[in-house]
Amino acid sequence: MNVENTVITSDLSSLPTPYYLLDETAIVANMQIIARLCELSGAKALLALKCFATWGVFDVMQPYLHGTTSSSLNEVRLGYETFGNNSDANNSDKKETHAYSVAYSADEIDEVLSYADKIIFNSISQLHAFKDKAHAQDIPVGLRLNPKTSNSSFIIADPARPFSRLGEHDKDKIAAVLGDITGVMIHNNCENDSFEAFSASLADIEDRFGDILAQLEWVSLGGGIHFIAPSYPLEKLADRLKGFSEKYGVQVYLEPGEASIHGAGTLVTTVLDTMHNDKNLAVVDASIEAHMLDLLIYRESAPITSVNAESVEVLPVEQVQQDAADNTIIYGRSCLAGDIFGEYALAHELQVGDTVAFGNAAGYTMVKKNWFNGVNMPAIVIRRLDGSIDVQREFDYQDYKASLS
Repeated sequence: MNVENTVITSDLSSLPTPYYLLDETAIVANMQIIARLCELSGAKALLALKCFATWGVFDVMQPYLHGTTSSSLNEVRLGYETFGNNSDANNSDKKETHAYSVAYSADEIDEVLSYADKIIFNSISQLHAFKDKAHAQDIPVGLRLNPKTSNSSFIIADPARPFSRLGEHDKDKIAAVLGDITGVMIHNNCENDSFEAFSASLADIEDRFGDILAQLEWVSLGGGIHFIAPSYPLEKLADRLKGFSEKYGVQVYLEPGEASIHGAGTLVTTVLDTMHNDKNLAVVDASIEAHMLDLLIYRESAPITSVNAESVEVLPVEQVQQDAADNTIIYGRSCLAGDIFGEYALAHELQVGDTVAFGNAAGYTMVKKNWFNGVNMPAIVIRRLDGSIDVQREFDYQDYKASLS
């Protein structure tokens, strides 16, 4: 059964697990920080759909953001239809729809352009292949610039990794196509919570590409800047962005993904089985392979937001090693041996039927979910601003079957 926009009681206990729970109040709190940054700096903020594309909550995000940015034809269409195509074309509040892809195919470019307010090409060869189509429709064209430096702790997510395909780095080649573009996109941060590191990186870009920046109309600095952290110096960041914008005469864009929905989602599960193999083991009715894939990719643990109302601490690696005998490893239900949500110090041993809610389950989860092992897909549930609960989407066997052939 597929269910959309079904309002139920505010009591979540009646919902079968697993499900993703999105909290609009938490999303709006992030939105207010983003809006404050934009107000102080003059920057515009675009939701990065590659991180979060659950359009059921876009209504509460739209007042605070300037539009969306995408990484594919499907994403740019989704942004246009659900976020950007809801305002009068003459209205100054009309949302922008930016299109980007690592590589466009010839058979999709016309449709991409039909949705886009700006299009950003990853390479000069792609620019040459499709610029004329964009110019013919008066769509501003951009190019991805790769400064070959980054703020990323993960090689898999590092756009400046050796032999990177993500953007152009040769200044002379970029200068030669300035007549074809009006802006550039520079995305070289990943979970960067240091203003000093961001500012130093931007200064390096200015030193090497400043004369190019001065000939542009707009510059997107991408996402990966964790400016919603309580300790982050937001005003310093705003001043830095404003100074950059004024120095080069450009409109600055930011592309917050994780910053838009950090702390706003949980994956709610139920313990199906418990075992003991030198440590306490528990198996829940979800899977990191299928439902929180980034935990597997980046070898991280999921924070637990509640276990029967008891407080739970996520242990650092060194403490886990010291106190291993008292820890509980929570596993997913797939057959992957490493399907592990994390290792935890719990006040009480888990029992079959206990509810376990994993935090930070909004970004890079629903956009990556899959049907590995045919494990049940979590429903998407939204707690609205007024406290009511919407079951936005449920999935069943027919969805699983239809995803195959």
